Amino acid sequence: MQEITTDGAPPSIGPFSQAIRDGDRIYVSGQGPIDPQSGDVVGTDADEQTRRTLENVEAVLAAADASLADVVKTTVFLTDMDDYDAVNEVYAEYMSDPYPARSAVQVVELPVDIRVEIEAVATTSA
Repeated sequence: MQEITTDGAPPSIGPFSQAIRDGDRIYVSGQGPIDPQSGDVVGTDADEQTRRTLENVEAVLAAADASLADVVKTTVFLTDMDDYDAVNEVYAEYMSDPYPARSAVQVVELPVDIRVEIEAVATTSA
């Protein structure tokens, strides 16, 4: 097992890694719309927040020599399921066919005051 870390995504806010490589799998911890440089939440609507969230997932994967094209499964956490369509529109810009398997769930709240959080599992041959 190998820890993956990068300054290109916000640091973890608890006792967990940004990602872990285990064999040919990369497990990316839930990322949110946090600017990695300032630590501030980016955007107020689901579109902006999803975009920044996926850029953070992408940065963590890049640190593991992987990309969004290597993602096989994601879980999307939303604080309001009314944001589902907006998240899908942005998600489709970042993910490609064949799209990863995915779950989307509404939660009461997230550890930071954000609208969306996304975790991912990727596979590589590295």
